[in-house]
Amino acid sequence: MGVPCPGCGRQYDVALFPFGRTIHCTCGRRVGLEARVRFEEREGAPRFIADAMLGRLARWLRIMGFDTAYEEHIPDAELVRRSLQEQRAVLTRDRALPEEWSVASIYVLASETGVGQLREVIRAFDLAADVKLFTRCSICNASLEPASRDSVRDDVPARTFATHEVFRRCPGCSRVYWRGTHTDHMERVVAQVLAGA
Repeated sequence: MGVPCPGCGRQYDVALFPFGRTIHCTCGRRVGLEARVRFEEREGAPRFIADAMLGRLARWLRIMGFDTAYEEHIPDAELVRRSLQEQRAVLTRDRALPEEWSVASIYVLASETGVGQLREVIRAFDLAADVKLFTRCSICNASLEPASRDSVRDDVPARTFATHEVFRRCPGCSRVYWRGTHTDHMERVVAQVLAGA
């Protein structure tokens, strides 16, 4: 099956367009499959995959409880492939990405600041009611699990162990979480974001 160029009519093999990939024709027009690739609607909050430029945003989305995949050096083809296979919306600042990939689940952020980007995602995907603070690992994205004090004794500073009762552990990377002084700052940032969204 051939895919015609909308400019000159030249035919291209359909195998050139995996995962909604598009290419430039020799006449200068962009060629791709007409139907934009889309994944099925999911119950609950959407899942995300952030491109290599949005590591800080990915971390904040995780802090707010949203399933957000992120790799520091992920090529565009892998980003789109994972988006489709794992049913994740792509978050990017790269305006060329939706032109190069005919995929409906790409969201291009306009804001340049971390808080602005977070507010933009919360607003665009209507996530304010789905925020679940401190339920996901900010490092590896796994859902946190309750941990007994005895099980974390050797994994936290002695002072923290003596002054805290509630701990959570990440089953993915074994990192231990507790309510510290930084938590108040994070809650203030989230409140500011939600107020603006």
